[in-house]
This record gives sequence, C-alpha cells and structure tokens, in this order.
Amino acid sequence: MTTPRYDCSKCPAYCCTYPRTPVTEADVRRLAKGLGKPVAVVREKHTKVVEGERVLRHKQDEIFDTCCNFLDKETRQCTVYKHRPHICRSFPGTVRCGYYDFLTFERRAQDDPEYIALT
Repeated sequence: MTTPRYDCSKCPAYCCTYPRTPVTEADVRRLAKGLGKPVAVVREKHTKVVEGERVLRHKQDEIFDTCCNFLDKETRQCTVYKHRPHICRSFPGTVRCGYYDFLTFERRAQDDPEYIALT
C-alpha cells in the first residue's frame, strides 16, 4: 500500500462539504449500528433523497456554507469515523488529495499555516 500524501487533520474538512454524499443501504445500516439507533431513524434523520439518490443531510457551516451532519464543526473531524459511509472511506481514491495540495500551496503562498483556501 502506498502512503497517502495528505493529512486530513490539517484540513478544514473540505470533502465533508460536497453538496451530495451518496449513501447505500449498507452505509445506513452501518451508521445505525454505530449510533445505536434503528435504521429507519437514521435514514429519516441523517439522509434524504435528491434526484433519486440517497445522500447525507447537511447543516450550516461557517466556513463552507454547509457541511455533513456528522462533521464536528469545531474540531473539523467526523463524529462517526468508524462507521462512515463507503464513499468517505475510499476518498480521495488516490495517494493525493487535490484540495490538500491546493490548501498547502495557498498556505505557503500566503505565509499563513491556518489559511483556509475557498474554491
């Protein structure tokens, strides 16, 4: 396995702000088990159907307008990390994350290690 060339702990959780994070029924079941709640409750409270696709619900976010309901807005970490959907587990799908590359470039260019690059 190749070592990833990004560090999620240094990112403001950009991937958690994508407008649509699709989930499968297996994802909903995994979340329900991890949260200790019935599948129907998790499906109703934490997902919705958009154009025929079941996706995670969002909440307001001060940085990116909205974010996944499971993102802790203070720590910028996932609150259901061990039970997160498959798409989140496989992101970004390569050893590099495009946003992280962009973010680190901008932080160097701005000479500010806390700078948040908005796209």
